[in-house]
Amino acid sequence: MNVRVRFAPSPTGPLHIGGVRTALYNYLFAKKHGGDFILRIEDTDSQRFVSGAEEYIIEAFDWLGIAFDEGPHKGGKYAPYRQSERKPIYKEYVDRLLKKGLAYIAFDTPEQLEAKRNEIPNFQYDASTRLSMKNSLTLSQKEIEDRINAGEQYVVRIKIEPSQIIVVNDLIRGEVRVNSSILDDKVLYKSVDQLPTYHLANIVDDHLMEITHVIRGEEWLPSAPLHIVLYQYFGWENTMPRFAHLPLLLKPEGNGKLSKRDGDRLGFPVFPLQWQDPKTGEISSGYREAGYLPQAVLNFLALLGWNPGDNREILSMNELATLFALEKCSKSGAKFDYKKGEWFNHQYVQLKSNEEIATMLLETSSHCKIFQEIADQARNNNAVFEKLVKVAGLVKERVNFVKEIWEQAIFFFVAPTTYDEKTVKKRWKENSAVQLTELTGILESIEVFTAENSEKIVIQWIESKEYSLGNIMNVFRLALVGEAKGPHIFDITEILGKEEVIKRVKRAITIIN
Repeated sequence: MNVRVRFAPSPTGPLHIGGVRTALYNYLFAKKHGGDFILRIEDTDSQRFVSGAEEYIIEAFDWLGIAFDEGPHKGGKYAPYRQSERKPIYKEYVDRLLKKGLAYIAFDTPEQLEAKRNEIPNFQYDASTRLSMKNSLTLSQKEIEDRINAGEQYVVRIKIEPSQIIVVNDLIRGEVRVNSSILDDKVLYKSVDQLPTYHLANIVDDHLMEITHVIRGEEWLPSAPLHIVLYQYFGWENTMPRFAHLPLLLKPEGNGKLSKRDGDRLGFPVFPLQWQDPKTGEISSGYREAGYLPQAVLNFLALLGWNPGDNREILSMNELATLFALEKCSKSGAKFDYKKGEWFNHQYVQLKSNEEIATMLLETSSHCKIFQEIADQARNNNAVFEKLVKVAGLVKERVNFVKEIWEQAIFFFVAPTTYDEKTVKKRWKENSAVQLTELTGILESIEVFTAENSEKIVIQWIESKEYSLGNIMNVFRLALVGEAKGPHIFDITEILGKEEVIKRVKRAITIIN
């Protein structure tokens, strides 16, 4: 059978980075086996539905470059792919269970359930308690019909038989055996909105959409026995998908599940895109807006809970798909090392061509007026753009994010008018002004102002005068940059050009001296 996997988020808010990893593993598994990857929107919880969440999910995967073969935005032979649009389908299967006596109708109100919880410690709606509740197992057929005809709200619960051993064969965790007595009679359907709960809709859709493997987070492992019971109740044992429950993403310190609070506390995103809560207006940061490259995010996430079996870390999507195997996934949670995520972004910035980096700089929004002016010039003047390309090539090794290049490279476009006080105090000597004045004469004499030729001539002059190479170069950099930073000094001079270099040195002599 053709491999078919699905990612089935609920549109209850922004997509957590853990959900992105789950989707990525599904995608890699499908691509490795030449299968299909489906997006299904599980929006049966009408109370928690958040407007705009589905669009956010789709936009996030578009940015990441993870393409679905079927989904609400793509269509497909198993449409519709929103569970809220599949109501008639679920009702049919609820009725099947009721007719077979494998489920029952319950009229218990929230107040009655709360009273039972107060009465019975660790109350669970199951075989030991259901006969003391208001349901179709304890009421006459006429009373059931009268309640429904009167418009009384009800739920449909699965009827779990106690003392049965349920075996979950998990592709990551191996065989897990569960006694059915610990399971409660979960709600499968609610009359208030005529929608199923996750448990029923999930099983029906996986069966009808011919899902072969269910790859999901570890938090869903406790529901696996219930889902297996439902497959058995419907007689679908032969088409039951294989389960694989992924390890949790843990806090950077390793204790507990990764949350938004951890990102707020330590200053890293936990969502792929920026999200604005439609109710509170609160804005949460996203990887895209923080300046991460999508390839870096995916490579980083792929290695959180799985490894290719060797020391390789930088892997393309094709390489990841070729190497991916569920059997190599860890059973234990993976610490979310956000600093490692920054390292991955640094590596992918280096893999970009200088032209790509320069183009990305033009697209990087900035509140700095100077940066905006330079970007505008580069868009309209090819010479300025070519300069930006060269600058990007010199500076990109020093940054984790493309947007940081602006701060690192501003001196290439704007001459310093002030000079770092600590550097002046440490590097500017009594004879620095005299030596720099001599240096300007040497620079004026250079006809071919390339980095290589300029360096050769200046070094020869320093050696002939028996000056300190370190002293000269430190104050030369200070004059050009305004502080002790930047790439190789003669790479800087070549990009600035002879006239600008000499002008900056003379200005530094005047201002500092």
